[in-house]
Amino acid sequence: MVEVRIGIAGWSIPSALASRFPEGNSHLERYAQRFNCVEINSSFYRPHRPATYRRWAASVPAAFRFAVKMPRAISHEARLHDCEPALRIFLGQVDELEMKLGCLLLQLPPSLAYAPSTALPFFDRLMRLHAGPVACEPRHPSWFRPAVDRALRERGIARVAADPARHPRAAVPAGDPRLQYFRLHGAPRIYYDAYSEAALRSIERRLRRPQRWCIFDNTALGHAVANGLDLIERIS
Repeated sequence: MVEVRIGIAGWSIPSALASRFPEGNSHLERYAQRFNCVEINSSFYRPHRPATYRRWAASVPAAFRFAVKMPRAISHEARLHDCEPALRIFLGQVDELEMKLGCLLLQLPPSLAYAPSTALPFFDRLMRLHAGPVACEPRHPSWFRPAVDRALRERGIARVAADPARHPRAAVPAGDPRLQYFRLHGAPRIYYDAYSEAALRSIERRLRRPQRWCIFDNTALGHAVANGLDLIERIS
């Protein structure tokens, strides 16, 4: 089954683009009538109550899916060490999304080198506690080696394809091929610049395969929403 999901990091609607969205009781409700997924980034910075996740799930159509970014307490502070209590608390919160939880996103700090003695037990523990898809966005060069790709694939972890890429291999999805997750941060200025027509055509070609997510994170000036809407129109 081909499943292409296009969304934004957050569901804020720029006032200049408000006319392109139907009416609704909230920004999320309006957003979900045009996009079929969203990435929750705020969970990286602070926890959300289970009731908040339940409310968000009730605000969107049945086919809509959430990607939820894992807390920095796990990725950046604990750096994947001894964090099972924090992991259990986080999973207990996001489980309130129920079937609308599409995947988890683990973004790692640029300084975190790949250490199999730390990373692999963490991923094994995560996959024992969570049955759904997981996408990992590493940023240290040591993660972009064939042996790491194999280790991720064996554990059912997808590696994010990021733009701009900090390493040549970071632009290409790897790990578990069942999920391919693209995070587009804006180019040439990360978070600020829009993608050109030529870039959107290239992105469209890369999304013509099963189970692909494409998240625009160039949100600083509102370009993410415009790029996402334009890509949806291209694909449809």
